[in-house]
Amino acid sequence: MITNQWVNQSIDYIMRHLDEEISVEDVADHCHFSKYYFSRVFKEKTGESIYAFIKRLKMEHSAVRLKTEKDKSITDIGSDYGYSPSNYCSAFRKHHNISPTEFRKDSNTTCVPHPFYPDKIARFQSFAEYDQHILIQELDDFLVIYERHIGNYIELGKNWHDFTEKYKEYLKEDTLLIERSYHDPSITNVDQCLYDICMTVDENCSLDNVTTIQGGKFAVYRFDGLIEDIFVTFQGIFNIWLAYSDYVMDERYGLDIYRNVDRENRHVVMDLCIPIK
Repeated sequence: MITNQWVNQSIDYIMRHLDEEISVEDVADHCHFSKYYFSRVFKEKTGESIYAFIKRLKMEHSAVRLKTEKDKSITDIGSDYGYSPSNYCSAFRKHHNISPTEFRKDSNTTCVPHPFYPDKIARFQSFAEYDQHILIQELDDFLVIYERHIGNYIELGKNWHDFTEKYKEYLKEDTLLIERSYHDPSITNVDQCLYDICMTVDENCSLDNVTTIQGGKFAVYRFDGLIEDIFVTFQGIFNIWLAYSDYVMDERYGLDIYRNVDRENRHVVMDLCIPIK
């Protein structure tokens, strides 16, 4: 868990400005620290240098767009992250061990390997099957207590247990438990996935780790099934529904809103929410 307030603020800053030329100095200045001191703190808390973190996110976020924005050229997507065509191809291949063209071609598929269960293949449904379960909704902002993690989603169960125990005094009948995810585990190394676990709270909460999750327009899919099948459904929505719909993913990040959890039987009902425009 990342407990350093300034590191979390710097990550938020990087996320908001990922389509710009961000320097290590920019990040350190935003947090009002010297470049050398803050670089050391950032690497200590995240396991990566600021420069490596920014570069990795640019490569991984651009890969998501290659997968979901079929009609946008590779050159334009690379340019959105500050790369010339040749530099983007070189940087992408170095990070993903495949060219952007080959990656886009390979993503046009009906199944992918399951990163959390290596013996399984995630097989997708048709566009029509996803589309009949998706509602386009305007969600309000959420004021939440949050904790930020970098690591494997397989650890979510334990992290959620610890989180709800720590903040059980804030749990009410209408409290929502929400995950905010920043990475696609079919693209990002599973041990480097960034995510927030959150619970809604009223405006009088005086804790330091309170933030607002931006609402807006979302494509909402009601998932009702086993925990291990969440990845399959999410990938199907991205690879099939979003890629061939009339929508584009917005710069906000995906949310999972829990409606019911049966830990004993590993069954969950939740809304998978994709920000769209």
